[in-house]
Amino acid sequence: MSATIAVAEQVYLRTELERRRTRLQSALSTPPAASSLTSLLDEVDAALARMDDGTYGLCRTCHDPIEHDRLLADPLVQFCLDDLSREERHALESDLNLAARIQQALLPKPHLSASGFHARYHYAPAGLVSGDYCDLFQSNGSLIFLLGDVSGKGVAASMLMSHLHATFRSLANVDLPLDRMVHAANRIFAESTLAGQYATLIVGRASQDGAVEFVSAGHLPLLHLSCNEPAVADATGLPLGMFTNASFTVHRLQLAPGDALLVYTDGFTEALSPDGEEYGIARMKNFAGGCLTKARDHLISDCLQDLQKFTSGTKPTDDLTLLAIQRA
Repeated sequence: MSATIAVAEQVYLRTELERRRTRLQSALSTPPAASSLTSLLDEVDAALARMDDGTYGLCRTCHDPIEHDRLLADPLVQFCLDDLSREERHALESDLNLAARIQQALLPKPHLSASGFHARYHYAPAGLVSGDYCDLFQSNGSLIFLLGDVSGKGVAASMLMSHLHATFRSLANVDLPLDRMVHAANRIFAESTLAGQYATLIVGRASQDGAVEFVSAGHLPLLHLSCNEPAVADATGLPLGMFTNASFTVHRLQLAPGDALLVYTDGFTEALSPDGEEYGIARMKNFAGGCLTKARDHLISDCLQDLQKFTSGTKPTDDLTLLAIQRA
Protein backbone atom coordinates (compact mmCIF):
# COMPACT_ATOMS: atom_id res chain seq x y z
CA MET A 1 0.00 0.00 0.00
CA SER A 2 1.14 3.54 -0.68
CA ALA A 3 3.43 4.95 2.02
CA THR A 4 1.56 8.25 1.72
CA ILE A 5 -1.37 6.76 3.65
CA ALA A 6 -0.82 6.71 7.41
CA VAL A 7 -1.05 3.36 9.21
CA ALA A 8 -4.16 4.38 11.19
CA GLU A 9 -5.85 5.46 7.98
CA GLN A 10 -4.95 2.18 6.29
CA VAL A 11 -6.70 0.33 9.10
CA TYR A 12 -9.70 2.64 8.93
CA LEU A 13 -10.08 2.39 5.14
CA ARG A 14 -9.78 -1.41 5.17
CA THR A 15 -12.37 -1.62 7.94
CA GLU A 16 -14.66 0.71 6.02
CA LEU A 17 -14.32 -1.31 2.81
CA GLU A 18 -14.91 -4.62 4.61
CA ARG A 19 -18.00 -3.15 6.26
CA ARG A 20 -19.33 -2.07 2.89
CA ARG A 21 -18.60 -5.52 1.48
CA THR A 22 -20.62 -7.18 4.25
CA ARG A 23 -23.57 -4.85 3.66
CA LEU A 24 -23.48 -5.41 -0.10
CA GLN A 25 -23.38 -9.18 0.32
CA SER A 26 -26.36 -8.97 2.66
CA ALA A 27 -28.28 -6.80 0.18
CA LEU A 28 -27.49 -9.16 -2.70
CA SER A 29 -28.82 -12.14 -0.74
CA THR A 30 -32.24 -10.48 -0.44
CA PRO A 31 -34.18 -10.50 -3.72
CA PRO A 32 -34.78 -8.57 -5.78
CA ALA A 33 -31.18 -7.33 -5.84
CA ALA A 34 -30.13 -4.68 -8.36
CA SER A 35 -27.35 -5.56 -10.77
CA SER A 36 -25.61 -2.31 -9.80
CA LEU A 37 -24.94 -3.84 -6.36
CA THR A 38 -22.92 -6.62 -7.98
CA SER A 39 -20.78 -4.04 -9.81
CA LEU A 40 -20.27 -2.10 -6.58
CA LEU A 41 -19.24 -5.28 -4.75
CA ASP A 42 -16.70 -5.95 -7.51
CA GLU A 43 -15.26 -2.45 -6.97
CA VAL A 44 -14.94 -3.03 -3.23
CA ASP A 45 -13.24 -6.40 -3.80
CA ALA A 46 -10.86 -4.78 -6.26
CA ALA A 47 -9.98 -2.06 -3.72
CA LEU A 48 -9.27 -4.69 -1.04
CA ALA A 49 -7.08 -6.56 -3.54
CA ARG A 50 -5.11 -3.35 -4.20
CA MET A 51 -4.57 -3.03 -0.46
CA ASP A 52 -3.13 -6.56 -0.39
CA ASP A 53 -0.74 -6.01 -3.30
CA GLY A 54 0.40 -2.55 -2.16
CA THR A 55 -1.07 -0.45 -4.98
CA TYR A 56 -4.01 1.03 -3.09
CA GLY A 57 -4.02 4.84 -3.09
CA LEU A 58 -1.97 5.07 -6.28
CA CYS A 59 -3.37 6.44 -9.55
CA ARG A 60 -3.90 3.68 -12.12
CA THR A 61 -2.62 5.94 -14.92
CA CYS A 62 0.39 7.83 -13.56
CA HIS A 63 0.98 5.73 -10.40
CA ASP A 64 1.34 8.88 -8.28
CA PRO A 65 -0.53 9.09 -4.94
CA ILE A 66 -4.22 9.99 -5.19
CA GLU A 67 -5.23 13.19 -3.36
CA HIS A 68 -5.56 12.45 0.36
CA ASP A 69 -8.91 14.12 1.00
CA ARG A 70 -10.50 12.46 -2.04
CA LEU A 71 -9.41 9.02 -0.88
CA LEU A 72 -10.85 9.62 2.58
CA ALA A 73 -14.11 10.87 1.12
CA ASP A 74 -14.38 7.94 -1.32
CA PRO A 75 -12.17 4.86 -0.66
CA LEU A 76 -12.96 3.49 -4.16
CA VAL A 77 -11.30 6.27 -6.21
CA GLN A 78 -8.58 5.00 -8.57
CA PHE A 79 -7.37 8.10 -10.44
CA CYS A 80 -5.77 11.36 -9.35
CA LEU A 81 -7.34 14.63 -10.48
CA ASP A 82 -4.88 15.10 -13.33
CA ASP A 83 -5.91 11.80 -14.91
CA LEU A 84 -9.68 12.04 -14.68
CA SER A 85 -11.62 11.91 -17.93
CA ARG A 86 -13.67 14.92 -19.06
CA GLU A 87 -16.86 13.21 -17.89
CA GLU A 88 -15.32 12.38 -14.50
CA ARG A 89 -14.11 15.95 -14.08
CA HIS A 90 -17.59 17.24 -14.86
CA ALA A 91 -19.12 14.83 -12.34
CA LEU A 92 -16.59 15.86 -9.68
CA GLU A 93 -17.28 19.55 -10.28
CA SER A 94 -21.01 18.88 -9.93
CA ASP A 95 -20.41 17.06 -6.65
CA LEU A 96 -18.26 19.90 -5.32
CA ASN A 97 -20.86 22.50 -6.27
CA LEU A 98 -23.54 20.45 -4.52
CA ALA A 99 -21.34 20.11 -1.42
CA ALA A 100 -20.79 23.88 -1.41
CA ARG A 101 -24.53 24.56 -1.64
CA ILE A 102 -25.23 22.13 1.21
CA GLN A 103 -22.54 23.76 3.34
CA GLN A 104 -23.91 27.25 2.68
CA ALA A 105 -27.37 26.04 3.68
CA LEU A 106 -26.00 24.91 7.06
CA LEU A 107 -24.68 28.38 7.91
CA PRO A 108 -26.76 30.51 10.29
CA LYS A 109 -28.32 33.83 9.35
CA PRO A 110 -25.58 36.44 8.87
CA HIS A 111 -27.17 38.73 11.49
CA LEU A 112 -28.81 37.47 14.67
CA SER A 113 -30.10 39.45 17.63
CA ALA A 114 -31.13 37.29 20.58
CA SER A 115 -30.91 37.11 24.38
CA GLY A 116 -29.64 40.67 24.61
CA PHE A 117 -26.79 40.10 22.15
CA HIS A 118 -26.09 40.95 18.51
CA ALA A 119 -24.10 38.43 16.48
CA ARG A 120 -22.45 38.95 13.10
CA TYR A 121 -20.02 36.76 11.17
CA HIS A 122 -17.98 36.57 7.97
CA TYR A 123 -17.41 33.14 6.36
CA ALA A 124 -15.01 32.87 3.42
CA PRO A 125 -13.88 29.44 2.12
CA ALA A 126 -10.53 29.41 0.34
CA GLY A 127 -12.06 27.03 -2.22
CA LEU A 128 -15.53 25.74 -3.03
CA VAL A 129 -15.94 24.08 0.37
CA SER A 130 -14.58 24.91 3.80
CA GLY A 131 -13.37 23.14 6.92
CA ASP A 132 -14.35 26.10 9.10
CA TYR A 133 -17.39 25.67 11.32
CA CYS A 134 -19.69 28.51 12.41
CA ASP A 135 -23.11 28.35 14.04
CA LEU A 136 -25.48 30.62 15.98
CA PHE A 137 -28.85 29.78 17.48
CA GLN A 138 -31.08 30.29 20.50
CA SER A 139 -31.56 27.53 23.05
CA ASN A 140 -33.61 27.81 26.24
CA GLY A 141 -33.35 31.59 26.42
CA SER A 142 -29.61 31.78 25.69
CA LEU A 143 -27.56 32.48 22.57
CA ILE A 144 -25.33 29.57 21.58
CA PHE A 145 -22.33 30.43 19.44
CA LEU A 146 -19.78 28.06 17.92
CA LEU A 147 -16.74 28.61 15.77
CA GLY A 148 -14.12 26.04 14.84
CA ASP A 149 -11.58 24.78 12.37
CA VAL A 150 -11.42 21.15 11.23
CA SER A 151 -8.06 19.61 10.41
CA GLY A 152 -7.35 19.23 6.70
CA LYS A 153 -8.95 20.88 3.70
CA GLY A 154 -11.40 20.20 0.91
CA VAL A 155 -14.32 17.80 0.85
CA ALA A 156 -13.11 15.61 3.72
CA ALA A 157 -12.86 18.66 6.03
CA SER A 158 -16.26 19.96 4.91
CA MET A 159 -17.81 16.58 5.75
CA LEU A 160 -16.39 16.79 9.28
CA MET A 161 -17.73 20.34 9.55
CA SER A 162 -21.21 19.05 8.70
CA HIS A 163 -20.77 16.28 11.28
CA LEU A 164 -19.99 18.84 14.00
CA HIS A 165 -22.99 20.95 12.99
CA ALA A 166 -25.39 18.03 13.39
CA THR A 167 -23.80 16.89 16.65
CA PHE A 168 -24.00 20.23 18.45
CA ARG A 169 -27.47 21.06 17.16
CA SER A 170 -28.68 17.75 18.60
CA LEU A 171 -26.89 18.15 21.93
CA ALA A 172 -28.13 21.73 22.41
CA ASN A 173 -31.72 20.48 22.47
CA VAL A 174 -30.90 18.40 25.56
CA ASP A 175 -29.85 21.55 27.48
CA LEU A 176 -26.68 20.05 28.97
CA PRO A 177 -24.17 22.07 31.00
CA LEU A 178 -21.56 23.41 28.59
CA ASP A 179 -18.72 21.14 29.73
CA ARG A 180 -20.91 18.03 29.41
CA MET A 181 -22.09 19.15 25.97
CA VAL A 182 -18.52 19.50 24.70
CA HIS A 183 -17.47 16.25 26.39
CA ALA A 184 -20.30 14.38 24.65
CA ALA A 185 -19.53 16.01 21.29
CA ASN A 186 -15.85 15.12 21.67
CA ARG A 187 -16.66 11.47 22.37
CA ILE A 188 -18.98 11.26 19.33
CA PHE A 189 -16.44 13.01 17.13
CA ALA A 190 -13.49 10.88 18.31
CA GLU A 191 -15.39 7.63 17.81
CA SER A 192 -16.56 8.47 14.29
CA THR A 193 -13.45 9.99 12.70
CA LEU A 194 -10.00 8.82 11.65
CA ALA A 195 -6.97 8.96 13.90
CA GLY A 196 -5.34 12.32 13.20
CA GLN A 197 -8.60 14.09 12.41
CA TYR A 198 -9.58 16.74 14.94
CA ALA A 199 -11.17 20.14 15.28
CA THR A 200 -10.29 23.20 17.32
CA LEU A 201 -13.45 24.83 18.55
CA ILE A 202 -14.98 27.52 20.76
CA VAL A 203 -18.46 26.80 22.14
CA GLY A 204 -20.20 29.57 24.10
CA ARG A 205 -23.49 30.36 25.77
CA ALA A 206 -24.51 34.00 26.32
CA SER A 207 -27.32 34.91 28.72
CA GLN A 208 -29.65 37.91 28.92
CA ASP A 209 -27.81 39.34 31.96
CA GLY A 210 -24.52 39.58 30.04
CA ALA A 211 -23.00 36.43 31.52
CA VAL A 212 -21.04 34.36 29.00
CA GLU A 213 -19.58 30.91 29.54
CA PHE A 214 -17.43 29.21 26.95
CA VAL A 215 -15.16 26.26 26.30
CA SER A 216 -12.18 26.59 23.98
CA ALA A 217 -11.09 23.21 22.70
CA GLY A 218 -7.59 24.04 21.53
CA HIS A 219 -8.78 27.04 19.51
CA LEU A 220 -7.12 30.41 19.02
CA PRO A 221 -7.55 32.93 21.87
CA LEU A 222 -10.95 34.55 22.22
CA LEU A 223 -10.82 38.36 22.42
CA HIS A 224 -12.94 40.24 24.97
CA LEU A 225 -13.32 43.84 23.79
CA SER A 226 -14.42 46.43 26.33
CA CYS A 227 -13.73 50.02 27.37
CA ASN A 228 -10.55 48.70 28.98
CA GLU A 229 -7.58 47.03 27.32
CA PRO A 230 -8.75 44.09 25.13
CA ALA A 231 -8.42 40.83 27.07
CA VAL A 232 -7.29 37.50 25.65
CA ALA A 233 -8.81 34.20 26.82
CA ASP A 234 -6.69 31.20 25.84
CA ALA A 235 -7.77 27.61 25.15
CA THR A 236 -9.19 25.61 28.05
CA GLY A 237 -8.86 22.12 26.59
CA LEU A 238 -7.52 19.88 23.83
CA PRO A 239 -8.97 19.90 20.31
CA LEU A 240 -12.03 17.74 19.73
CA GLY A 241 -11.34 14.24 18.52
CA MET A 242 -7.86 13.72 19.96
CA PHE A 243 -8.86 11.69 23.03
CA THR A 244 -12.25 10.13 23.72
CA ASN A 245 -12.22 10.87 27.44
CA ALA A 246 -10.81 14.40 27.34
CA SER A 247 -12.28 16.87 29.82
CA PHE A 248 -13.03 20.55 29.15
CA THR A 249 -13.03 23.50 31.52
CA VAL A 250 -15.69 26.20 31.34
CA HIS A 251 -14.46 29.80 31.33
CA ARG A 252 -16.81 32.61 32.43
CA LEU A 253 -16.98 36.29 31.50
CA GLN A 254 -19.32 39.14 32.35
CA LEU A 255 -19.98 41.51 29.46
CA ALA A 256 -21.08 45.07 30.15
CA PRO A 257 -23.45 46.73 27.65
CA GLY A 258 -21.47 47.41 24.48
CA ASP A 259 -18.75 44.82 25.22
CA ALA A 260 -17.98 42.33 22.48
CA LEU A 261 -16.34 38.97 21.90
CA LEU A 262 -14.33 38.31 18.77
CA VAL A 263 -13.67 34.74 17.62
CA TYR A 264 -11.79 33.79 14.44
CA THR A 265 -9.97 31.03 12.58
CA ASP A 266 -6.31 30.98 11.59
CA GLY A 267 -7.17 31.99 8.05
CA PHE A 268 -7.34 35.49 9.54
CA THR A 269 -4.35 35.60 11.90
CA GLU A 270 -2.04 33.59 9.60
CA ALA A 271 -2.80 35.64 6.48
CA LEU A 272 0.44 36.90 4.95
CA SER A 273 1.58 40.27 3.71
CA PRO A 274 3.45 40.47 0.38
CA ASP A 275 6.67 40.32 2.48
CA GLY A 276 5.61 37.04 4.11
CA GLU A 277 4.72 38.55 7.50
CA GLU A 278 1.77 37.06 9.41
CA TYR A 279 -1.11 39.31 10.42
CA GLY A 280 -0.99 37.85 13.94
CA ILE A 281 -3.10 37.91 17.07
CA ALA A 282 -1.38 40.99 18.52
CA ARG A 283 -2.30 43.15 15.51
CA MET A 284 -5.85 41.84 15.58
CA LYS A 285 -6.17 42.58 19.30
CA ASN A 286 -4.88 46.13 18.93
CA PHE A 287 -6.96 46.96 15.86
CA ALA A 288 -10.22 45.35 17.04
CA GLY A 289 -9.93 47.06 20.43
CA GLY A 290 -10.00 50.44 18.70
CA CYS A 291 -13.13 49.54 16.70
CA LEU A 292 -15.42 48.91 19.67
CA THR A 293 -16.64 52.51 19.89
CA LYS A 294 -17.98 52.29 16.32
CA ALA A 295 -21.34 50.88 15.27
CA ARG A 296 -21.57 47.13 15.97
CA ASP A 297 -22.24 46.39 12.30
CA HIS A 298 -18.81 47.82 11.45
CA LEU A 299 -16.63 45.72 13.76
CA ILE A 300 -16.24 42.82 11.35
CA SER A 301 -16.10 44.95 8.20
CA ASP A 302 -13.39 47.18 9.70
CA CYS A 303 -11.32 44.14 10.72
CA LEU A 304 -11.64 42.74 7.20
CA GLN A 305 -10.62 46.05 5.67
CA ASP A 306 -7.52 46.15 7.85
CA LEU A 307 -6.67 42.58 6.84
CA GLN A 308 -7.11 43.44 3.16
CA LYS A 309 -4.86 46.45 3.58
CA PHE A 310 -2.23 44.28 5.31
CA THR A 311 -2.26 41.52 2.68
CA SER A 312 -2.45 43.96 -0.26
CA GLY A 313 -4.58 41.59 -2.28
CA THR A 314 -2.49 38.47 -1.64
CA LYS A 315 -4.57 35.41 -2.53
CA PRO A 316 -5.88 33.65 0.63
CA THR A 317 -4.59 30.12 1.15
CA ASP A 318 -6.85 29.09 4.02
CA ASP A 319 -10.51 29.31 5.00
CA LEU A 320 -11.33 32.44 6.99
CA THR A 321 -14.13 32.95 9.49
CA LEU A 322 -14.70 35.85 11.86
CA LEU A 323 -17.47 36.01 14.47
CA ALA A 324 -18.45 38.98 16.68
CA ILE A 325 -20.85 38.73 19.64
CA GLN A 326 -21.78 42.08 21.20
CA ARG A 327 -23.99 42.82 24.16
CA ALA A 328 -26.77 45.24 23.31
